[in-house]
Amino acid sequence: MAVVVIPEQCNGCEACLASCPYDAIEMVDGAAWINEKCTLCLACIESCPVQAIIQEESRIEGPDLDKNAYSGIWVFAEQRNGKISTVVMELLGAGRKLAEKTGEKLTAVLLGHEMEEPARELVHYGADEVLYVDDPLLARFNDGPYSSVLSGLIEEHRPSIVLAGATFMGRSFIPMVASRVNTGLTADCTALDIDPETGDLLQTRPAFGGNIMATIVCPRHRPQMATVRHKVMAAAPKDPHHKGEVHIISGVDEIKIDDRTKVLEVVEEILDTVNLAEADIIVSGGRGLGGPEGFKIIEELALALNGAVGASRSVVDAGWIPYSHQVGQTGKTVQPKMYIACGISGAVQHLAGMQSSDIIVAINKDADAPIFEVATYGLVGDVFQIIPEIIRSVNASRGQ
Repeated sequence: MAVVVIPEQCNGCEACLASCPYDAIEMVDGAAWINEKCTLCLACIESCPVQAIIQEESRIEGPDLDKNAYSGIWVFAEQRNGKISTVVMELLGAGRKLAEKTGEKLTAVLLGHEMEEPARELVHYGADEVLYVDDPLLARFNDGPYSSVLSGLIEEHRPSIVLAGATFMGRSFIPMVASRVNTGLTADCTALDIDPETGDLLQTRPAFGGNIMATIVCPRHRPQMATVRHKVMAAAPKDPHHKGEVHIISGVDEIKIDDRTKVLEVVEEILDTVNLAEADIIVSGGRGLGGPEGFKIIEELALALNGAVGASRSVVDAGWIPYSHQVGQTGKTVQPKMYIACGISGAVQHLAGMQSSDIIVAINKDADAPIFEVATYGLVGDVFQIIPEIIRSVNASRGQ
């Protein structure tokens, strides 16, 4: 079900704006437009004097959907600056398990330019087939061309499952693809499986702030689409003996490409520490640090350990540190070899983003803090007394 505006019928009176309690209506080119804040309260329908706002039933296929017409498990092979993202190997690992249960082919879909060697490398990580679309227009990410090309491939080949990483790239354009091919999308999945009775994809993700895990199915639409969180699934091992086919599609049909925007320049964030999602060691700070100045000691420990700096949502919301450092349900999901939580109480939302770490070290003066329930090692005490001792020990072990 959806609330939609009939542009030709709207007279631009703006009566609906005052009726919406969620600020979900905007005026675009003289006509009302419903944005993503809509909660389907239907107040705007009653307020419209010309009946230009209506309730529209969602399009659904009936139970006669021919599932046999769709076959194959696809993994979108995200690349940045010509390098395949590590989340792709995790998706290939998950896709291989699904393919073994369904008996379908595992395909990696790569969009880029002059990336033939990385395309062939995907075969070594378990892909039975690689569809590589080579065009200068696809060298750098742009959600318009990317969504046009991927949706076109889906309509042509009709896969049953399409997986992508829940990265900034996947979150940006995969919903556009799902809309174009008229199917559903489950975002931020942490587990995937196949229903043995129906063959449908079981897509599990945290819900209600991470308090429950919801399993979602898409029984009446194909393909079944999901974005998967980085660092929650085991990466596929590299097997140089694995055989597969690489199909190179040279050039795209620019007539069918949504190319309304151009990428003029890509400005990358410069960090003093290593990338959070890729780090083997992460040192995170929370409210227990007392203020933004408290992160200086966190940065010192991260630097000594050659690790990355993380943070809880509360300190990000307080403006102590940029959002790019946030770990948790609404931040990054990480799985380092060691996660050191300093002054973090351990709210459910934070635990959802880091509890899969190999080793968790918690430092907190509150002995009853929930973080100790998941910690491998717990240190009860003042972070400003404990962390300097750790730094001194690390430097001493290195002869510094």
